[in-house]
Amino acid sequence: MRRAETMVHQVLYRALVSTKWLAESVRAGKLGPGLRVLDASWYSPGTREARKEYLERHVPGASFFDIEECRNTASPYEMMLPSEAHFADYVGRLGISNQTHVVVYDGDNLGCFYAPRVWWMFRVFGHRTVSVLNGGFRNWLKEGHPVTSEPSRPEPAVFKATLDRSLLKTYEQVLENLESKRFQLVDSRSQGRYLGTEPEPDAVGLEPGHIRGSVNMPFVDFLTADGFEKSPEELRAMFEAKKVNLAQPLIATCRKGVTACHIALAAYVCGKPDVAVYDGSWSEWFRRAPPETRVSQWRREKA
Repeated sequence: MRRAETMVHQVLYRALVSTKWLAESVRAGKLGPGLRVLDASWYSPGTREARKEYLERHVPGASFFDIEECRNTASPYEMMLPSEAHFADYVGRLGISNQTHVVVYDGDNLGCFYAPRVWWMFRVFGHRTVSVLNGGFRNWLKEGHPVTSEPSRPEPAVFKATLDRSLLKTYEQVLENLESKRFQLVDSRSQGRYLGTEPEPDAVGLEPGHIRGSVNMPFVDFLTADGFEKSPEELRAMFEAKKVNLAQPLIATCRKGVTACHIALAAYVCGKPDVAVYDGSWSEWFRRAPPETRVSQWRREKA
């Protein structure tokens, strides 16, 4: 078994790179068409300002990846994937081609919040050479690595996006799965939001709760207190404790398809690269699904 796992790890592109590795790459002048760094920070309105913070300080050579610009703005649901053409145009303007190794980080205090979403976006659009900066900007700063306020001006590149439908699930597919149960369904939100005992933050007309049959694995549990991804052994034990079988198909969900990507990343670190994300997640499910498929203690709690 161990030998088979080692072989899997050799085939999989490294999902995580260390701050030390990136700092050495920056120092050696390796940033360019072959290696691009993206700051994918996003914060709730009225808290922190991601672009402003990027302009003040970021990893030298990093470009700002604005998740608000690189999404389907016509969709009534939150943070839905853009089209292939939109994504290809957006990342091409950031100097990324199909040959580029992309490293993504964010500035969240947890160490990592939005970066796995961008990691998954590259993968769902057919790009395999993408990694998350383990420990994020929080640890980059803590370890004293260099920062700059100089905006990066990469030479535009040509990126060809090809949607990998195996990594993406739609409302209809998740609805069908309630009957077929071919996929395990894991929800990455906090226990209170999953159960419906806590409200959905900054949400208008969206009550908390979860899709019937889903298992709860809050994404923050995949990170250490210092903001690093837990070890493959620890992550594997967490999936086992929730009776989630990594040898079987898996769909990740959350509220808007962002923290669900932490489940995909954690499974990937364990050697499972094929976790699909339900992009619409609870934001779509709550508004479209039959009431009997939504489980929540919200009304009982509020009554």
